[in-house]
Amino acid sequence: MRYLEQDNIYCGYSETLMKNIPENSIALSVWSPPYHVGKDYESGQSYEEWLSMLNQVISLHHSVLKPGGFLVINIEDILCFPDPDMPRIQANNISMRKCKLTEDDVKKAQEEHPNFNRKQLAALLGCSEQTIDRRLHGNNIRGGKYNTQTRVKVVGGLLEEMALKAGLYLYDRRMWVKDAAWANSNWTSNSYRAVDEFEYLYIFWKPGITKIDRNRLTKEEWTEWGSRAVWNMRSVQRNDDHEAKFPIELPRRAIKLFTEKGDTILDCFMGSGTTAIAAMMEGRHYIGIEKEKKYVQLSLNNIKKYQEEAAQISLSDLGLPTNS
Repeated sequence: MRYLEQDNIYCGYSETLMKNIPENSIALSVWSPPYHVGKDYESGQSYEEWLSMLNQVISLHHSVLKPGGFLVINIEDILCFPDPDMPRIQANNISMRKCKLTEDDVKKAQEEHPNFNRKQLAALLGCSEQTIDRRLHGNNIRGGKYNTQTRVKVVGGLLEEMALKAGLYLYDRRMWVKDAAWANSNWTSNSYRAVDEFEYLYIFWKPGITKIDRNRLTKEEWTEWGSRAVWNMRSVQRNDDHEAKFPIELPRRAIKLFTEKGDTILDCFMGSGTTAIAAMMEGRHYIGIEKEKKYVQLSLNNIKKYQEEAAQISLSDLGLPTNS
């Protein structure tokens, strides 16, 4: 078997390539999986296939993690998945109505003109056919008029079950408070659902001796986030090169908190290379896995750019001329 080497990014599926990582070699695995919400790189994957992929990736961590090591999964705790058996959720959104016509008005017109179709009722009441339909049936806020409804699921419990089967135990969880998103979506405008503004970091532990060294963090870092359950970090403002990126501060904090210099960090869904760069910033090694060739190249480009910028800064600190 040819093992995956440190400080490299490999193209392929984690559930396959992780089998080529030496046992007990990874101090920390930190990643954010696909959320199964319709991104381009998720196309063609069913909900069942998504669950199977997550289960396989998590199960392989018991082998590759060092005893006492950690797996950190960043994910939104509430996600939505298609469920053809779920009743259609309707919303009678009075607050957003532009037409004062009520459901009672339409039903009264139907009683007075039982043979009228929707077009004739609309002409009679001076509104659109769509308004007639909405007053009688409400707004289908998830799935459209004909598509399969989507059901809300709490993901944390699913991850815990998968990890426990793999011999990993829930150790802690942190909350990442970010910028509010989806404020204008149908779900938030046509329901009482809150705007998404935070995600979770679920932290799983492989049995073994865990070294506790508070000197890894400064006193200020311990006070601000090391011992705090809530991490306030702005999300990435420009996702122009990748559809889903977390801020570099997120993996950097996990790396600094749970590992020592020289340790190896794994990211099973490398994306744009953020975790690799965070590892390098903190003097750690990394192994990255990414199934999309274009994102492997993106990661390599971003890593190269970071290395060049770091070299320039080092030369400047030494008082030597730079190329800038």
